[in-house]
Amino acid sequence: MRIYNTLSRSVKEFKPISEGQVYMYTCGPTVYDYMHIGNLRTFTLSDLLFRALSIKYNVKSIQNITDIDDKIIKRAEEAGQEVAEVAKEFTQYFLEDVNKLNIAWKMGEQPKVSDYIEQISEYVSDLINKGYAYSEPDGSVYFDISKFKDYGKLSRISASSLKTGTRVLSDNYSKEDVQDFALWKAVPQGEKGSFYSKRLGWGRPGWHIECSVMSQSTLGNRIDIHAGGIDLIFPHHENEIAQSESKTGEKPFVNYWVHGAHLLVNGEKMSKSLGNFYKLREITGKGIDPLALRYLYLQTHYRQEMNFTWEALEGAQNALNKLRREFASWEGERVGCAEFEQRFMDAVGDDLNMPKALSIVWELVKSDYPGSAKKQSLLKMDEVLGLNLTNYKEEEIEVPPEIQELAGKREVFRKSGNYEGADKVRAEIEEKGFMVEDSKDGIKIRKS
Repeated sequence: MRIYNTLSRSVKEFKPISEGQVYMYTCGPTVYDYMHIGNLRTFTLSDLLFRALSIKYNVKSIQNITDIDDKIIKRAEEAGQEVAEVAKEFTQYFLEDVNKLNIAWKMGEQPKVSDYIEQISEYVSDLINKGYAYSEPDGSVYFDISKFKDYGKLSRISASSLKTGTRVLSDNYSKEDVQDFALWKAVPQGEKGSFYSKRLGWGRPGWHIECSVMSQSTLGNRIDIHAGGIDLIFPHHENEIAQSESKTGEKPFVNYWVHGAHLLVNGEKMSKSLGNFYKLREITGKGIDPLALRYLYLQTHYRQEMNFTWEALEGAQNALNKLRREFASWEGERVGCAEFEQRFMDAVGDDLNMPKALSIVWELVKSDYPGSAKKQSLLKMDEVLGLNLTNYKEEEIEVPPEIQELAGKREVFRKSGNYEGADKVRAEIEEKGFMVEDSKDGIKIRKS
């Protein structure tokens, strides 16, 4: 496996810290709203990486759930709910979405911030004792970025832009705000989202500290891979490095940083104000299979911006359905097609080149190998693709007599060489909500 490492800005051969074992961490959701399709692309990237590595290694993969955050607190206040209620509700929606996308997270591998308050307060106290953090009179604690000499090595921010002594309390700030950031936010007793710490008093964690604590608590001081969206490089991942390496003294905190690129909609950035802020439920509400979205993700390399359109999603649904039908039509499973399997894995191992891997899948489907051999190979490929081909069952439909008659008429035209007439009848069938396909076994009629 060769993978692009954001830290080195190059594609490198992957070598785990411990032979045969991979420790991987992914920044998970902040559960104040439904995940949009850009978020879900990042989580699918993490899943693909997990699946690909699992073929060769034992992979322990952790993805946190941020259930304490300024956005969650704001939502709770607006809705007149408790913070825990809002977090629980949207955590459930998130889990439903990733399950529909066949993302292979297991129970127990998604720690929540609210379960790690004591570990966080101990971590913050240790950073204070080591001289990397300081307390303000109100009880809030900040990380002093001037004390960490390697600050900026991931995002390539120059030392001249650092604003030592100025502080940021908010969880959200821009690349211009290269400032000391909050590790612990002091708040009045009983305020929404507050916790009591024996070491730090009443407050709640800053956004960045949680991932350092949870990754190191579950995976150890050094981990192999840290994944997330490209928007997390700064400030979130830069601050994770500063905290973690200051706390443990071990470098690097992460060997490979893997980031997925942005998703655009019709060439524009997703925005609620533009009305192009799509969630999975809006896709399934149009009758589209969630795995068609997963298939669509596979068609663009994870480090390239992906442009979502409804036409492209419809094309992905059609391609996925065709692949499913081909797979279902093959009888038995025996020795696979070694040449195609190797080429597929070479593409996956080349920095997760899933577009190339998909093209090899279709070469296999169209090849002259026996169906049983193709089926065996596609089963192995689907361990990475995650399209859940084995569980697909085509819906049985009742074809109205009118459609059967039109299909017969089209067949007469086609066999007589009247292709213009055949195309007109096909268009009429499609207008009525059906589609006709030609195969070696005769015509097949399906719902559009």
